[in-house]
Amino acid sequence: MDETANERIRVVIADDQELVRAGFTMVINSQPDMQVVGHASNGEQAIAQVERLHPDIVLMDVRMPGMDGIAATGHITRQGDGGRPTRVIILTTFDLDEYVMAAIKAGASGFLLKDTEPETLLNSIRTVRQGNAIIAPTATKRLIENMMRPGFAAPDQAPRDSGYRDPELESLTEREREVLVEIAHGLSNQEIADKLFISLPTVKTHVAHILAKINARDRVQAVVFAYENHLV
Repeated sequence: MDETANERIRVVIADDQELVRAGFTMVINSQPDMQVVGHASNGEQAIAQVERLHPDIVLMDVRMPGMDGIAATGHITRQGDGGRPTRVIILTTFDLDEYVMAAIKAGASGFLLKDTEPETLLNSIRTVRQGNAIIAPTATKRLIENMMRPGFAAPDQAPRDSGYRDPELESLTEREREVLVEIAHGLSNQEIADKLFISLPTVKTHVAHILAKINARDRVQAVVFAYENHLV
């Protein structure tokens, strides 16, 4: 059994809006397996709370006064905490997708829209705590749509029409490419299994192989890889 199974998930909420922090706190603290242990209204406070409290998860807003959520995310993920790293879930409205891409590079483990359903929020926290990454299907759709705008280029990324093609793409089998496309569309493993008429364990195996072959840390980076190679 996972050694963390009986531990409460410790969460810090970083958002400059007090009502947002209060709302998320109420939802999270309603669960027997998690608790909010701290709040922050900007990036500096978020870093200080992580250093003091060593939470499992930080729900991080992107735009805050002073240090923003991207810079704070990079600091937190680089710092680590031995075998119990603090993982960051970005809270965003996807107004500025360049910032979202930067957050991926900074090491964020997932993305949620601020108006996400409470059950989705809670399940996402549990998923990320287990070491996985999440990106809500609705968020994926909006992110991909904005990525495909003419002239869009993420930080440190060539324009979409540059013709760049990652050689790692060639290492994927045809089925792995199909699975990667569905990951980029925001489908869960079970949804991919249903759509491609394959078993759930087979999907999980494909996903593991894909991440290894393209040197992606998680599904979020796989979405970026799919975009950069014009698969979506």
